[in-house]
Amino acid sequence: MGDKNSNTILRMKNITKTFPGVKALNNVSLELKAGEVHALLGENGAGKSTLIKVLGGIYRADGGEIEINGKKVKIGSVQDAEANGVAIIHQELVLVPYMSVAENIFLGRELGNGVTVDLAKQEEEAQKILDELGMDIKASSLVKDLPIAKQQMVEITKAVSTHSKILVMDEPTSSIAEKEVDNLFKIMRDLTSHGVGIIYISHKMSELQEICDRVTIMRDGESVGTRVVSETSRDELIALMVGRTLTSYYERDFLEPGEELLRVENLSDGNKVRNVSFKLHKGEIIGFSGLVGAGRSETMQAIFGLSGNVKGDIYINGEKTVIHNPNEAMKKGIAFVPESRKEQGLYLIQDIKYNTTIEVLEQFVKNLKVNGKKEGEITQKFIDMMKTKTPSQQQTIGNLSGGNQQKVLIGRWLATDPKILILDEPTRGIDVGAKSEIYAIMNRLVKQGVSIIMISSELPEIINMSDRIYVMAEGEVKGCLDHSEISQEAIMHLAAI
Repeated sequence: MGDKNSNTILRMKNITKTFPGVKALNNVSLELKAGEVHALLGENGAGKSTLIKVLGGIYRADGGEIEINGKKVKIGSVQDAEANGVAIIHQELVLVPYMSVAENIFLGRELGNGVTVDLAKQEEEAQKILDELGMDIKASSLVKDLPIAKQQMVEITKAVSTHSKILVMDEPTSSIAEKEVDNLFKIMRDLTSHGVGIIYISHKMSELQEICDRVTIMRDGESVGTRVVSETSRDELIALMVGRTLTSYYERDFLEPGEELLRVENLSDGNKVRNVSFKLHKGEIIGFSGLVGAGRSETMQAIFGLSGNVKGDIYINGEKTVIHNPNEAMKKGIAFVPESRKEQGLYLIQDIKYNTTIEVLEQFVKNLKVNGKKEGEITQKFIDMMKTKTPSQQQTIGNLSGGNQQKVLIGRWLATDPKILILDEPTRGIDVGAKSEIYAIMNRLVKQGVSIIMISSELPEIINMSDRIYVMAEGEVKGCLDHSEISQEAIMHLAAI
């Protein structure tokens, strides 16, 4: 590594930040060298995002100092951060949906003569950058028409185009396919070869080994150590993150599944789903795997009554069923936890109590009178069951970490007492501790007779948790693998178009 100080481009020293009732950062220090990918690892709520928001000028630190290229700097705003060569790709996309890709890339630094924007020039330049980075995206497309995975790539392109020397990537692969991950890593290697330092936040251990040089681990608002990735085992990193050793990460007892609960025959939605057939048995987890755009989410939306124009047959307990809307699906014992918890699932300005009980009002509202005690009991039951970390039931859901938000959302649907639980990307963007707790909950549920359909883009997760896996590509089921024959190679062989 040479002299420790020779090529350090960023030093954050003893950074502290307190919010009402919470010390989010307590004397956190981080160093970044030119040309390195430095991972920032920690459970949700460990303080990673807060630290990055201090660096990006979104929050002001209460104490500590920041040095860039050996000079002390004050970062009091996003503009200060950009002026100091810092670019941040946030996990929550901040693109303008009704603008084109080119307009988003140059937002705030438009090309033109200061009076008018040269849209044609902007589009041409944006296309050049997209092509250089190997992005299969048209600069003229409206952002709202792109799938989430492509929007993520636009966000990355936008940050790279600023020629910043310090680039922060917060969960950049959480919604992109494996092929796009390879392309992202290629871009990262190219950037570091030109002296860019990258701070990389991810929950995927395999990515750390592949792309990162060093890793700083955070826990409970403190930095608990920095390690060289190639010299540190996965188990050691997890132990540092969670403060304990995780004995079993994927918790699953494979029992003999019961009788057939759900049968779907030749389901189509006139768009993304084509003649999909599958079966689900009692006390079973079936996985749906496939590349982004394979039609997995759309298949489940069709079953849950969220799509018009659905053709095909659905049988529950052997009885032919027609589901026109989510209310009918819920009456049939189906619950659906969607992929995007912030956009499709949670009421972010409401509290945990509201978010947990919104689907089961009839259990505690009678003749327009609310039984507050009963409402509190239902909420507490699922806080306890999901091990949700929160100071109270009244905590606003938007203030919880991603993992705890996901637990509240799953708890809400479990409150409906479903027989069939559909989980779309249940652990996206949450840490290893929360992941392992969600796996344990899934294992408990199937033992109690609930049947689970899980869509997941994380192959280790789907391999370790599923009794059977249906692999989809281009809206069709390409094959079904039994637990005993599941491997990454077998899945990718079916998924690759």
